[in-house]
Amino acid sequence: MKAIRLHVRGGPETFTYEDAPQPRPGADEVLVRVHGAAVTPTELLWSPTWTTRTGEPRPFPIILGHEFSGEVAAIGEDVVDVEVGSPVYGLNDWFRDGALAEYCVAREVEVAPKPRSIDHLAAAITPISALTAWQGLIERTHVAAGERVLVHGAAGAVGVFVVQLARWRGAIVIGTASAHNAAFVSGLGAHEVIDYRAVRFEEIAREIDVVFDTVGGDTLERSWGVLKPGGRLVTIAASVEGTSDVREREAFFIMRPDREQLNEIARLIDTGQLRPVVDRVFPLSQARQAFEHKAARGKAVLNVADS
Repeated sequence: MKAIRLHVRGGPETFTYEDAPQPRPGADEVLVRVHGAAVTPTELLWSPTWTTRTGEPRPFPIILGHEFSGEVAAIGEDVVDVEVGSPVYGLNDWFRDGALAEYCVAREVEVAPKPRSIDHLAAAITPISALTAWQGLIERTHVAAGERVLVHGAAGAVGVFVVQLARWRGAIVIGTASAHNAAFVSGLGAHEVIDYRAVRFEEIAREIDVVFDTVGGDTLERSWGVLKPGGRLVTIAASVEGTSDVREREAFFIMRPDREQLNEIARLIDTGQLRPVVDRVFPLSQARQAFEHKAARGKAVLNVADS
């Protein structure tokens, strides 16, 4: 099979488009013929990309890309709820080879039926971002109808799902974005959009029930002051991971795979409540350019099937 592999530690300049052995599924795993693989440039900064669970260096070569959509090509002997030929989407373990390849392996519990109303490319960019939005808003903050939700980075990969899910829950949604993306974010369902380049958000956003931060740094620090008493804040900013600040440590989270939630997200997509946003499509052979690309809205994706 064709794959993008890393033979040394580095950035996109180290990517090699080459032939690689096709993986085989274990007893509780499925082999997926990848149609689309999402582009997540921050993977190059993740610890699991380079180390094992025990902290030792991962052996090269390494295949990135843990978010995908495709067709089940084979199943392990213990797999009961997934059939060969089924269209699925999902994500696999951070510590194993990913989906920047024509085939990848995932556990049965890491995949779900692909939303019927969208193609594989749109489905591929959905699992990580939509699960992050779901787990931050619904599991951690328990956002309720009528609450005021401030979304930082509302046009980004995660932000687009946070805005839509918050609106679906009946919240009053305020998003921060550039002026260029203001109409786009409003179209996702935001009641108000703050141009973060023109004004400080805390001058407008006050008495906020929930802040969902995807930016970190000074934006996160200033967000504590806009919360009303009893307000909740969650952040996914990588700069917060490992912080000694108790508030930030409690606010930070990393999403986890969840098949039931993927099923619910697919239902919301198919009923028109959620819309994935594809920023740009690249062929697999142009993975380097894709990882160097700065997505303006949503997320970029690799078209693997047509490569």
